[in-house]
Amino acid sequence: MTTTTRTARSPRKIGRRSAAAVAAAMTLLVSACGGNSTTASGPSGEGKDPVRGGTLNIAFWPDNAAFACIDPFQTYWIEHRSLIRNFADSLTDQNPDTGEIVPWLATAWQISTDGLDYTFTLRDGVTFADGAPLDAAAVKTNFDGFLDVAHTSNGTAYGASYLVGLDSTQVIDPKTVRFHFSRPNASFLQATSTTNLALLSPASFQKTAQQRCLGDVIGSGAFKLDNYTPGQGVSLSRRTGYRWPSPFNKNKGDAYLDKIQAGYVAEDGVRTGNLVSGQIDIAWPRNPFTLEDRDLIGRSGAYLRSRSLPGVSYTLYPNVSEGHPLADDQVRQALYHAVDLKTFAATTFGSDYPVVGGPFDSTTPYYAAQTGKLAYDPAQAGSILDAAGWKLAPGDQYRSKDGKRLTLTWPIAPGTTGSELFQDQLRKVGIELQLKTITAAERNAVISGGQYDLLDTYFTRADPGALQFILVEALANSKALARNAQKPDTAARIADLFSRAVQSTDSAVRQQIYGELQGVLVDAGVTFPLFERVQYAGIRNHVNGFRFTSEAFIDLDDVWIQP
Repeated sequence: MTTTTRTARSPRKIGRRSAAAVAAAMTLLVSACGGNSTTASGPSGEGKDPVRGGTLNIAFWPDNAAFACIDPFQTYWIEHRSLIRNFADSLTDQNPDTGEIVPWLATAWQISTDGLDYTFTLRDGVTFADGAPLDAAAVKTNFDGFLDVAHTSNGTAYGASYLVGLDSTQVIDPKTVRFHFSRPNASFLQATSTTNLALLSPASFQKTAQQRCLGDVIGSGAFKLDNYTPGQGVSLSRRTGYRWPSPFNKNKGDAYLDKIQAGYVAEDGVRTGNLVSGQIDIAWPRNPFTLEDRDLIGRSGAYLRSRSLPGVSYTLYPNVSEGHPLADDQVRQALYHAVDLKTFAATTFGSDYPVVGGPFDSTTPYYAAQTGKLAYDPAQAGSILDAAGWKLAPGDQYRSKDGKRLTLTWPIAPGTTGSELFQDQLRKVGIELQLKTITAAERNAVISGGQYDLLDTYFTRADPGALQFILVEALANSKALARNAQKPDTAARIADLFSRAVQSTDSAVRQQIYGELQGVLVDAGVTFPLFERVQYAGIRNHVNGFRFTSEAFIDLDDVWIQP
């Protein structure tokens, strides 16, 4: 027996340096020194009919050998996933404002009452860029291929986290496909809207996983992938006859742009300089623009767009193992009141930057703010530490207990955002924070050896189930981090909450469970959110129709260039 479910609703409403570039940036910087205005003219074509033609040039943060992959299922690199959204479509899409899952390549779906079967009806007339039809057999080829990669990669392929419990894919008829799970996975419907489960032509799965990573893939999107050269860039071109856009796109036909050229620029200042000098059309930074760069962009006549990345906020996780200061529940609770999150956001990113409200960014469905529990109160932090025996002796800068200083260690990557400000805030309540710079290659050994007290990580997905892959040891990418972050009784409770949430297809029930979960994460001192992760885009004003997807990626189907 099945329950017909057309949509699933979220319970809340939901965001090489050229001489010319250097000269332009320096000129604007001089003019910007008098203030911090970030106003900009906005797109020049508002109210006008779109114009076809032109090449859009984008500058991204670079990939490298470790992240050289543009296959939807395998990559987690945000920049690549943004481009994937434009050449590969998905079964469903997610409303960026509400979190609602809506039809796209699938026109309808049914979820069985036991949550083990998802049956999708496919849209007519959809083809891949090689002319192959997007039918049930093609969908099965995709998901069988996904599972093959998930198994051979030992679950390290990013998309594997979306398929927990998937047992088989069955072709019912050419337009109907059924997914069967060995255990309920209520997050699967949202997963079908993501770029990581975007569909490829069956011909793509005749290639090896490595060949797909390096760009031997064919999607059904408004653009086709022409070339991907790791470390250099990506090129896309418009395909003709496209008639199945996301319902959130205004353009219902062929894309307006002829081509998209995406390159890589490592230095934020150079990327901004290239934008304001007109060498690129969109600057897409990995970290939020600095206040200075935002001002430069606005004064150049370009404009800014931003949206919080859904999923886990930029969060620190404690090491509560025996012998570490944060094994003490009171010390962990004191940390919440020692950090001024509002000042942290404003000082680091600007006065208009959103203040983090909990373990998830505010664009995540089922988000429940924990702002009261995270309130800055240094006096309260001091009282809690005093009660825990960590005293601040007259003339001392840091607290001590039994002759031992209250010292925490945070291993960081070079240039970690806000680390010194966080260090300063803890110092004010008598906690010493040692920042230890490590390389990416050293990180796993540091985690497995427990050589830290706080560690940062995050996960981008518009579903709170993303946090399972950090905190539930059986599913976590780093089992040591999951184990170190919580005491056994807390770990069992959190795992149970996730298990109950993913087994329920009732939105109200999931809202209640995820609300409880977010409270537990703070009450038990498991997560220490520092800031929302906001994706910015700097855009020249002749670029019109820019849109963020629910994943805070770029959608270029509606984009056109004003001559």
